[in-house]
This record gives sequence, C-alpha cells and structure tokens, in this order.
Amino acid sequence: MLDPSSSEDTGGESDPEVFPEAPRKAAGKPCGSSRTSGHSQPRQSTAPGGKTGAKDSGVSCGEEEERKERERREKEEEEERKMKLQIYVFVLRCVAYPFNAKQPTDMARRQQKVNKQQLQAVKERFLAFLNGETQIVADEAFCNAVRSYYEGFLKSERVSRMVQSGGCSASDFREVFKKNIERRVRSLPEIDGLSKETVLSSWIAKYDAIYRGEEDMRRQSQRAHLSAVSELILSKEQLYEMFQQILGIRKFEHQLLYNACQLDNVDEQAAQIRRELDGRLQLAEQIARERRYPQFVSADMEVLYVDELRSAVNLLMANLESLPVSKGGPDFKQKLKRSSMNNSFLDMGDEGDILSKSEVVLSFTLEIVIVEVQGLKSMAPNRIVYCTMEVDGGQKLQTDQAEASRPQWGTQGDFTTTHPLPSVKVKLFTESTAVLALEDKELGRVVLNPTTNGPKQAEFHRMVVPKSSQDTDLKIKLAVRMDKPPNMKHSGYVYALGQRVWKRWKRRYFVLVQVSQYTFAMCSYREKKAEPQELMQLEGYTVDYCDPQPGLQGGRVFFNAVKEGDLIMFACDDEQDRVLWVQAMYRATGQSYKPVPPPQNKTTNCRGGSLNQASPISLDPSQRQGVEELISAAPCHFDHAALFTILQKNTLQHRMKDSFSCLGWFSPGQVFVLDEYCARYGVRGCHRHLSYLKDLMECSENNVLVDPTLLHYSYAFCASHVHGNRPDGMGTVTVDEKEQFEAIRNRLIALLDNQITHFRYCFPFGRPDGALKATLSLQERVLMKDITTPVPPEDMKKLVQRCLEKAARINYSQLMEYAQIKGDPQAAPEKRLEDLTRLGELCIEVLQQNDEHHSEVFLLFGFLSAFSWWPELMAEHAEMFLFLYQADMDAALQIQPVDSWDSFPLFQLLNNFLRTDPHLCNGTFHKHLQDLFVPLVVRYIDLMESSIAQSIHQGFEQETWQSVKSLTNNLANVPLPKVPSLPLSLPQMPSFSAPAWMGPLCDNTNGSATSEDLFWKLDALQLFVLDLHWPEPEFAKHLEQRLKLMASDMMEACVKRTKSAFDTKMQKASKTTDFRVPPSVCTMFNVLMDAKKQCSKLCVLDSGQEQQYHSKIDVLIDDAFKEMISSLVSKFAAVLDGVLSKLSRYDEGTLFSSILSFTVSSRSFFCPGRQGKPGMDVADTYITFVRQNQDILRDHINDELCIENMFEQWYTGSMKMVCVWLTDRLDLQLHMYQLKTLIKIVKKTYRDFRLQGVLDGTLNNKSYETIYNRLTVEEATAAVKAGDGLQGISMRDSEEEDD
Repeated sequence: MLDPSSSEDTGGESDPEVFPEAPRKAAGKPCGSSRTSGHSQPRQSTAPGGKTGAKDSGVSCGEEEERKERERREKEEEEERKMKLQIYVFVLRCVAYPFNAKQPTDMARRQQKVNKQQLQAVKERFLAFLNGETQIVADEAFCNAVRSYYEGFLKSERVSRMVQSGGCSASDFREVFKKNIERRVRSLPEIDGLSKETVLSSWIAKYDAIYRGEEDMRRQSQRAHLSAVSELILSKEQLYEMFQQILGIRKFEHQLLYNACQLDNVDEQAAQIRRELDGRLQLAEQIARERRYPQFVSADMEVLYVDELRSAVNLLMANLESLPVSKGGPDFKQKLKRSSMNNSFLDMGDEGDILSKSEVVLSFTLEIVIVEVQGLKSMAPNRIVYCTMEVDGGQKLQTDQAEASRPQWGTQGDFTTTHPLPSVKVKLFTESTAVLALEDKELGRVVLNPTTNGPKQAEFHRMVVPKSSQDTDLKIKLAVRMDKPPNMKHSGYVYALGQRVWKRWKRRYFVLVQVSQYTFAMCSYREKKAEPQELMQLEGYTVDYCDPQPGLQGGRVFFNAVKEGDLIMFACDDEQDRVLWVQAMYRATGQSYKPVPPPQNKTTNCRGGSLNQASPISLDPSQRQGVEELISAAPCHFDHAALFTILQKNTLQHRMKDSFSCLGWFSPGQVFVLDEYCARYGVRGCHRHLSYLKDLMECSENNVLVDPTLLHYSYAFCASHVHGNRPDGMGTVTVDEKEQFEAIRNRLIALLDNQITHFRYCFPFGRPDGALKATLSLQERVLMKDITTPVPPEDMKKLVQRCLEKAARINYSQLMEYAQIKGDPQAAPEKRLEDLTRLGELCIEVLQQNDEHHSEVFLLFGFLSAFSWWPELMAEHAEMFLFLYQADMDAALQIQPVDSWDSFPLFQLLNNFLRTDPHLCNGTFHKHLQDLFVPLVVRYIDLMESSIAQSIHQGFEQETWQSVKSLTNNLANVPLPKVPSLPLSLPQMPSFSAPAWMGPLCDNTNGSATSEDLFWKLDALQLFVLDLHWPEPEFAKHLEQRLKLMASDMMEACVKRTKSAFDTKMQKASKTTDFRVPPSVCTMFNVLMDAKKQCSKLCVLDSGQEQQYHSKIDVLIDDAFKEMISSLVSKFAAVLDGVLSKLSRYDEGTLFSSILSFTVSSRSFFCPGRQGKPGMDVADTYITFVRQNQDILRDHINDELCIENMFEQWYTGSMKMVCVWLTDRLDLQLHMYQLKTLIKIVKKTYRDFRLQGVLDGTLNNKSYETIYNRLTVEEATAAVKAGDGLQGISMRDSEEEDD
C-alpha cells in the first residue's frame, strides 16, 4: 500500500533529518494493541495452574515473543517501505525536471552476460564440431586449436565460476580463443600466398559460426540492437520504470505519485526546485545561526562549511537560471545540462532590481480561418465577393473569389503579433462594376479582440454593414486561434486593486509572464499595446485565497498577493478561474506555503472543478493523506546522505542482476539520476564514493566480478578529499568521512591482498581484460599514506611477493584436487610415475596460462621502476609452485626400480618447458632436475655402449652378410631393433623422435643386419641425447663428445670386421672364368659406404679440435675401400691371366702350337653349326664372365662412384695385362687363334666398359692404343698370308659381329 498512515509511529527518538516533521498518526498502535490483548487474554484465563499452567504459560510466552518479533519485522518493513517511497518521490522530481546532469554518451558499451544455460549450449556446440556433427569445414590445425580451447577453457571450473559471478560475456570467450590461436598461428611455418592474418581472420570467422550455432541471426541482431538502445539513452518513461524496479514501487503507486507531484507540469517542477533551494538556503542560515555543524577534522572548517552550502545552492540557481523557459505539455522534452564548477555564481541581489516594461516581451501567433458568409441577399448570384483580414492594422490578406450565391472559402491566414489583446478586422468586399470606380465596394466588416483563452472553433459573428446596405442580417463564420507563448503562464480578465500599482478597482486583462527562471511578473495590458500598462514583479509575494471584500463592486471570488508594505487584491467571476490563478502565482512566487481553497468555496463551486483536480483518481482519505505527506515533505529536512546510500545500493544490486556484464559500472541512465540527485539534494561527493566503495567491496567479497578500475576511481576521489585536495570543490572534511575512509582503506587492502593471492580465480584467463594490472595499481594507491608520497618499491614488492607465495600453495593444492592425485605411498611405482607425469603436464599448463594471461602487468609497467620487479616475482611464484611439485617428484622417483628408464619422458617434458622460459631456465628447480637425472643419463649411456659393443661382437661373428634390402620391402611389419640382452635389463631405445632409421633404409641400404643395427642404435642414442636438450652447456658438450667418440670407435670396429670378412671371402674365391662376385661381397662394400655416410653425422663435432676423430675413421674407411677394390680387381686380373695363359700355348715355335692348330681346324670341320667363327670358346667364356660380374656389381652396390672407380681399375688392369702379354711376344707373330681371340676380347671389353660408364679418356689409354695398333698390324699380316683365315673378325667396327 502507498498509504504510510497504517505504519506505527517512530516516536520521539526518530532522526528529525530522516523524516519530515509533519503531523504523525499513531493509528497502527491501537489496532495492534487491541489485537494483541484479544489473543492473550483467553490463553491466560484457560491456564488452571500447576504443571499445565506452567506449560501453557511457557507456550504463551513463546507465542508472545514470536508475535512481538513479527510485529517488529512488520514495523521495520513498513518503515523501509515508506522510506523507499519518499526516495522515489525525490527520484521522480530529478527525472522530471533535470537541470544539473545529463545522460553520458561516452561510457563504454557493456556486453551481454553469458549464463549457465548459454555456457552449456556453447560447450555442446563445440563438442558437436569436434565430433564432426556440423557442416563447418576446417583443417587439422584449426581442429586442434578448438580442441585445446574446449579442453582448457570451456571445461575449466574457473570459467564456470566466472559465469556464475556474472562477469563473463561472449566477448571474453572470443578474446581468449583469439589469444590462443594467435600463439598457434605464429608458430606455424610461412605459406606462400597465404598470410597469417588471413588464417587468423578465417579461424575467427569459423569460431563465430561454431559459437552461434543455428541461431536465427535476424532475431539475434534485433535483440542486440534493443539491448544497445537500452544501454545508451533512456527516456523519462524508461527511467521511471527502471527505478520502480530498483526501489520496488508498484505501478499504481507510481501513477498516484506522478499525478500528485504534477510531473507533467514543468512550471510546477521549476517552482518545486525554487522552493527546495530556498529551503536549503534557510537551512544553511539556521546552521550558521545555531552553530549545529557536523564534527569536522578541524574547527576552522565550520565557517567554510556554511559557505560551501551557500555556494552549492547558488550554483544550482545559476544552472536553473541558465535553462531556457520552455513550453509545457505532454510533448515537452527538457534539455539536459550538466552543471559546471566554473560557472559564475548568481548574485541574488540582482533579482531585486526593478523590471522594466521593455524586458517583458510576448510573441503570439494568430490563425484566422474564414469559413463562409450568410445573409448576403441583395447581391446578384453571379457577382464576385471576397474577404480581407488584418491584425492591428498590419499586412492584409485576401481570400479567393467566390460567387455571391455561394460565399464559402475555408481560407486560413497566419499572423504574428506582440499584443496580448490584438485587434482583428475582417471585411467583405464585392467587385465594383462602375467604370470609374477605383476600389471595390465594402459589404460589411467585423472587429474582434481575441485572447489565448478564447474559443478555438469557428463561430458566427454579426457584421457591421453600411447604412445603405439592405443585408442587415449579414453574418460571417470564422475562427481566430491565438497560441500561448512558452513564457506566458496564465492570462485572463481579473479585477485588481493595489497600493503601488493598479490603484483603482477595475477589470483589466492580466498576463502572468515568466521573464527568466527566477523572474515572474503580473502584467496588465490594453488593446493593441505590446508593452504592459502596469506590471508587478512577483518576487517576495505570497498568494492566498481570501474572503470577499466589502465595498468593492465587481468580482465574486477573491484572492490576494501580500508582501511587506504591499497588498494587492484580485477578484474573478468564476471559482475555477480563481483556482487556476492562485496555482499559477503560487508556482511563480516560490513560496513555501501552499494555498488551500476554502471549504465553502469548494462546496459552492457548481462545476466542482477544484475537487476533481485535487484528486484525479478516486482514493480513500487515508491514501490521499499518505500521498500528500510524501509530496509535501520538505526535502531540506531529510538526511539525503542516508537516503542516497539506500538508493545507490539498490541501484547497484539491480545493475548487477541485469543482462549486462557491467562489472559494477552503472548504466548511463542510472548515472544521470544519481548525479542529478546528488547535485539537487546536496549529497557530498565523498559520501557518495564511500558508499559506492562499500557496496562494490561487498559484491567482490561475495565472488561477484568488479572492475578494479572502478574501485580505483572512487578510492582516489575519497583519498583526495580526505587529504584536502578538493576534487569536487569541497574543502571541509568531516570526522565521519575520515573514519569511514580509514575503515574502507583497511578493508580494501585486505580485499586486494586476497585478490592478488587468488589471481587465477579472481581474474581467470586474464578476464576482465587488464584487471590484474589495475588491481596492482590500486593496491599501490591504497598503500600510500597521502596523495603525494609514493609507496617505496620494496614495500610494494614484499607485499606482492607474500601474496604470490600464498598463491603458489593455493594453486598447487587446487591442482592436486583437480587431478585427483592422493599421493598414496603404497601405490605401484608405475602408477606413481604416471600420476607424476600427468601432474607435471598440469603444472606446465598452469604456468603457461599465468604467462599468457597474466603477463600484461609486465607489458604495461615493465619500463617503470615501480613495477620492474613483476617478472622477477612471477618467476619466484613459479619456482615456489615447482618446489611444491618437486617434493612429490622426488618421492615418486625414489621408489622407481633400479636402472628403470621410464622417467626420461618426464625429464624431457619438464626440461622442454623450463629451457624455453627465460626466467625459469637454470633456476632452482631446473638445476635440481638436472642433478636428479645426470646419474641416470650417464648410467644409461654406459649400458647402451656396452650393449652396442656386444652386439657388434656377436653380430659379426654370426653375420651371414645377407643384404637387408629384402627386409625393407615390408617395413610396416618390421619391429624396431632390440637392444641385446645383458646381465641387466635394458629397455627399447627411447622413441622421443620419429624413427629416423626407416628413411635411410628405404632409400639406399643394402648393408648387413649387424651394420644397420649398429648405425641405427648409434643414431637413436645420439637423437635421444639431443632430444634431452640438456640445458647445462658443459655437460651437454661432454655427452656429445662421448657419443661421437663412441660412434667413431664402433665404426672403426665395424670397418675392420668387414675388411677381415672380405679378405677371407677373396681368399676362398675361384680364379677361373666361373668366378662370380658373391652378394655378400657387395654387402660388405655397402657396409663401408654406409659407414662413410654415417660418419659425417655420427662422428663429427662442431668444434674444430675434435675433427681428428672424423679424419681418422675417414682415412680408415678410404684405405679399406682401396684395399677391397684392389683385391677384387686383382681377382679379376687373375681370371684374365688364366685366359692369356691358355693363349700362350699357341705361340710360334712351341710343340703344342701345331697340334692345337689342328684341333681348332678339326673342330671347325666337325661342328658345321659353328662354321662362321670357330674356336671362340675362350673369348666367349671370358666375355660372359666380365658382363655377369659387371651386372652383379651394378645391381648390388649402391654407390655409383665406387662402381665407376672399380670398373676403371678393372679395365685399366685388364688392358695393361693384355698389353704386357703382347709386348712379351713382340718378336713373334700371333697365331691365328690368338689373334681372333684377343681381337674379340679386347673389342668386347672396350664396348662393355664403355656401356658401364667408363670415360673415353680411360678407355683410350696408352695400353689400349698399343694393343689396338699391334692387333691391327697382325690382322693385316694374317689377311695377306691366310686370306680369309680371320673369318670376318677384325679390329675395325662391324655391324656383323656377334654379341
């Protein structure tokens, strides 16, 4: 109920500044007491005594206490309700007629909140995308980024807390994703034709599509538009509705108060402001007179306090005076103006100056509409008639022409005049038919004196006709509308009699004119006059109803205006007119007394207009009285500081519950109302900000996100005020303000200390943006003793250091709870290590998030000396965090089995993170980690060295020298090489990197199983050590040097064992043309070539002094190569030597030459199939031997240079051997068989080696030229002697030769 009369009276102990000292009703108490006695009496009478009586009395006492408690609560609720209604009355007036503040348009736009349901929907959308249930096309990199975002952010408990606190918006979600992908995209390699900015924009667009899902974009945009409008500028109706919700005011209560306060009447609101300001001035004078000052920190401030009160009122008067006089009405839109401290104060003495008549200026607009004329009977029907119109003898306007039978026009003429009583002339003319007539004939005229209160509709007026006219009943229908200017508040005919003006009792036309906001004048006018005849300035007058005055003739109802030394009596003929005049003059005078119409006048008023206007809505008297108490209460009698605290607290609670992520910032409309309230009702700025700080800190303590910048603004204002810096021009500081400030300062220090300690949870993922750096800046500001002395950097550093130490412990305990790791000492070592690794991953993730989302403090303040220690403290925080992890790590590693290598992945995980962090690399935890794993790494390398050495020994002893080419045809089914078994268990080689041995095997490896196993193990061991990325340079160099030396020694052993096996093979090989190079020999060549290739990678150090090891193994491999090639070429030469030995039997002069010659002839005789070229078995056998061995070497040896070198030596040795053989027979003529065989062998050998790629320079060496010349000569000699004995065999090229 709006009626406060039903509430119980607060009695004499209530604060006189909280409620107005109006007559109070105690109607609630008697009703309450009667109800109480009615219930208590029967219960006491029914108690018979004894135990039952004691029990009943106990029950009765309990019920009595409950009843009293209930009544107390009801009383408090009723008082609170009444207080909120009173606050709402003040708010209504602030909104209805603002003259100090305006709605700010430069405030940051707030984003829509994300609630729990929306968070769940977003999670489902991203999960659907990851499961491939959407139509969004994306590459693997984007999917990985979304998966990381989903797992690390959306599923985080901190995000749920942030959503629950109401400080999370869709923009925060988007910014976190953008920051994540920026880091990922920067790490991607450059792609030609595709910039990283393009990738980023594409990923953001896909993110937006996933986030929106399948929402209707049109509805969403419309909803966003409406939200944006409500967040910016609000109309008066929207402001009324908002504060109804804030203060819990019902709609009908608002309507009652709206009508009772006359909020739609700007004159009433301006008058209310003038009364309020006058009340504040009187209160200031009363305080100065009675010396009822607040308690100040200094007694010198008492006089200043009164001056400040006066100055504040003068400033408000100046603001009000600067407003233009506006026209009232439902379409009225008041221009808002912000007060300025630089405006000059208005001298109140100027208001007493005499107002001149020339300063009263009125401007009227007249609309004259001529409709028709009646009674025009003497004119012929076809005669032309028209009308003219003029105002005060000015410009004439003419209507259209019409026939006399239908004199109708509907023409409107617009005029302006400065005369409140203008003279309007309308004439009717007809065209003159006389030849010499100069003017048309006037048929009639009418003269009117309209007023602003006159009728607006068209009416008939009798026209004055000439004496000779026959149309005596001529009438014209017209309307004269005279608009009321904005500065004309009321007008009409009134009787008046005064002592200084209007000294005769006479009926005059009066106009109430507003010259300025504080200047009103009652002016009387005559017809056709712009300036008033007489005027009276209303300042200082009091208007009231009065009884009829005897002796004054004219007027039925009276009212007067009284001032010291003057009395003016007014009279009207109508009660309603008197009420309107009194109300208008009451607003103009600014008097505190409100005139009340006499009861008899109300009852005698036939129209009843006064009764209906007093209460437009039918209510009972109690309700009407409650409304009257609220609106008639003098604002200066209230403690507006306490009322504003309630208003601001309720406004903040309403703001925190709306759909925007405000972080404590008020909306523009709320800021406007609060600014206007403070300015209009004198709420001190320090009190306003102190109350705001209390409310914001209460929200923060209840886990609601509040912008630290907002806290900083209010705190800086209060600190500046308390220390006498006058941020709002107020130089007085009360003891209460100082005490509240100190209490808030201590409370704020504790709050900020807690927020810095829980920075991961108070500002999750760096949201709100820049909140942590704002908190640090505010903490530094709060620690300042005054506004000039800065806080020593060491003090601030120690405080933050202490907070971050606590934060490390809190974050680690929270992480243990999240990971659900209990640290059971009875758990299996494998389980402990698995949990430790997972915990290490989480620790790294936490530290990376801290660096990613909370490093903006360093980015902003890093160059300032005050905050240059931030990276150092964050590094100490990380070290403390890792120290807590170190205890669990040491405990888990101590229980691992001896010679267990499963902890290496943990080292690599931690080391890869630590070595890339400039603040943690080689820090305390990093060094401890190295010390922990140094013995393990050394032990592992020792065992691997023993294992590799044993594998070489056993492998080469059992080596079959079978090529592993057949193994590489199906690599998918080949297991990785195993470490040979030793007395202790060695694991599989750690696979930190991809198995690099598969690539070389697939490309060119035809080596043996033992060699390939050796090379892979050496390579894998070096990759393992390389992947460790050992951070200490000296130990890393030692490991590298040791592995290179180990590889050099192992390769040397491999080369020697291979050379030894080759020599054994060559010794057992045949020397006939049946000899074919075994595949095992080719495998041995491939082993040496692989060793040479691997040597550059496995045996070379970066520094120059260790090159000797590489040179040594290179020389060893080259020597082995040369020896093996020479040995193989020697084997080929031995075969050729056997062939030449067979040909030596045909030398001239030997016993066997003739026999062998006969054998060859008979063979050709008995083998008719070989009639073409008989006796070529030796040549054909040797040529087949050469070709097949060439193919074997070409197919099984992978190195082309090795093959070319081998073929060159083979060819050169063969030609040299044939040349020596011929040289030994220089004095002998070759046998025909020798000649034919040598020609074929030489020619075929030359061609075969040329086809194998031997260069011409090698082919046409001196030995070949010598052989060619000798055989050519021998061929010519044989041709002369034997004719066709060569059977077509010749050194000359021939296409007919057999292959």
